Amino acid sequence: QVQLVESGGGLAQAGGSLRLSCAASGRTFNTYVMAWFRQAPGKEREFVAEIGEGESTTSYVDSVRGRFTIARDNAKNMLYLQMNSLKPEDTAVYRCAASHRWRPGDHTGELYDYWGQGTQVTVSS
Repeated sequence: QVQLVESGGGLAQAGGSLRLSCAASGRTFNTYVMAWFRQAPGKEREFVAEIGEGESTTSYVDSVRGRFTIARDNAKNMLYLQMNSLKPEDTAVYRCAASHRWRPGDHTGELYDYWGQGTQVTVSS
């Protein structure tokens, strides 16, 4: 089992940057595929990015590719999301998630077993 706690959200201007962090408890962090999802008011949950257990394999939703970077530090049990060139449409609650049941291409979130409580990101125009 793993517990996840996000931090680093806040208010940014369009074109600015924010870095989200997700601290994970437990000794098995490096066995989980990790991901970031987001949900804007009135919208469904959306996959943002994921990273494999080995800190190298990554995947992004098209709308953030080239602007966001997902990374993890298994020695520190930490997951990160560096968000650059922010846009107002990036405004959402961002949550990190962990999966032992991950399958390639399944970005619904249904295969993620553990979730953080979320951190608000607001981008002003």
